Amino acid sequence: MPGRSPTASPLLPAARRPALAPARPRLTHALLDDLEAALVFVPATRAAEALAKLPFGALLVGRLERKSRKAGDSFEVALPTRSQAVLCVGLVSDDATPFALLELAGSMVKHLRLDETRGLGVAAAGLPAARERACLEAGIAATFAAAFALPRYKSAKAPAPRFARIVPVSRQAVDARRLAAVAEATDLVRWLTALPPDRLDPAGFRRAAEQLARRNGLQTSFHGEAQLRRLGAGAFLAVTRGSARRNAGILHLRYRPRGARGARPVALVGKGLCFDTGGTNLKSHKGMLDMHTDMAGSAVALASIIALSQLRYPRPVDAWLALAENRIGPEAYQPQDVVTAINGTTIQVIHTDAEGRMVLADTLALASRSKPAAVIDFATLTGACVAALTERYSGAFTNRPDWRAVVEDAGRRSGERVWVMPMDDDFDEELDSKVADVVQCTVEGKGDHIYAARFLRRFVGKDIPWLHVDLSAATRHGGLAHVPTDITGFGVRFLASLLLDHPLPEGTPAA
Repeated sequence: MPGRSPTASPLLPAARRPALAPARPRLTHALLDDLEAALVFVPATRAAEALAKLPFGALLVGRLERKSRKAGDSFEVALPTRSQAVLCVGLVSDDATPFALLELAGSMVKHLRLDETRGLGVAAAGLPAARERACLEAGIAATFAAAFALPRYKSAKAPAPRFARIVPVSRQAVDARRLAAVAEATDLVRWLTALPPDRLDPAGFRRAAEQLARRNGLQTSFHGEAQLRRLGAGAFLAVTRGSARRNAGILHLRYRPRGARGARPVALVGKGLCFDTGGTNLKSHKGMLDMHTDMAGSAVALASIIALSQLRYPRPVDAWLALAENRIGPEAYQPQDVVTAINGTTIQVIHTDAEGRMVLADTLALASRSKPAAVIDFATLTGACVAALTERYSGAFTNRPDWRAVVEDAGRRSGERVWVMPMDDDFDEELDSKVADVVQCTVEGKGDHIYAARFLRRFVGKDIPWLHVDLSAATRHGGLAHVPTDITGFGVRFLASLLLDHPLPEGTPAA
């Protein structure tokens, strides 16, 4: 295909990653001689005491006391080791949140030259056991994130990466499999979201996803436009009418673990707009420039099902990826069109740049037909959610009021923070249509993140628990927490915490 990279697998990142080596019990002179760099977390209130007990303790304490420092600060020290190792010290506050630990770890890694490093140690001193483990995991996550290279198309060849291993230094056990799987999945989201739109169109996304599915033993099926037309997916197909290439569709991936026969799956749904011009209601130059990232929701759903399969999650999982583009053209859909979704709901189109909720409407309705145990969707859906929360949080909406505490706690513990927004029934008054069952969006745009969620709720099967995540934190200038790039990969860590650490409440009917 013209414009495609000639490399063998241009749509997926290279397999080589730093290895997570077996843990060492303590930081020693011999270990530092074998490493080029190390991260060490110490309590801010007892930093000198903790550092004094480490190798080169006097040197470390002297550097600490050169200037006034506070919790959250970090500084580096060149050590007189055989490898000329650089050690970076991070000062941990007694009440640091998981987000704050990730942010501190990210700032510590920035002091290091990972391209000149083969081995890096991650250690803690003077901290309680649980806090020590949390710091180690934050340091490992930050190192993985910093070591990962996004797609690069410069004519000059990049040097081969030297960074080979991360060495945890602790007597505390860390879950190496989970750390590696979640980091790799987050980096996959970052990679896919960064790909140029001439590489990752709907057909390219489908090829990449199917290749990953084969590697990980997942089943796949694809609902192309012809099949969607037979199913009556008028909302999805309205959006794709302007595309010259007929490659849009809904890709379904299935993970079925042994011993889970008969169990209902958790359904992950992702918005996968590989490029969004705004359609007939054309975006401005600045508004359109980064719209190749509008498929981040599908990247989160794809990467998450792969991570869950690698971690042998005991419940079945489905992923439904709504892969499309919102293009302009003589056949493009337009305001005041009336279309019918898979579940029979008629929709009055108001604004063609509200395309995400259109493709999700039919995808949610299709996913609901399998009677899942729960539906969780991810989408870069509204600018209103960014206005409400900034890019530091993502918004969450659910038809299960009893999920709020669990959802927000999963965000807090994972360091990918979410805030559950209101979903009261009276918001539906603004979505009444005089000519159809519902309007696609309001004219004014205020509170659009809430109205979008109320719209989507109509397409989730009755009594199916549902969580919608509006990914306002999918991109942030300068990165977020431990991730140093503008594309954050937000979503995988949150979902892993939600499903692996927080069994969702059952038994309460959907609101």
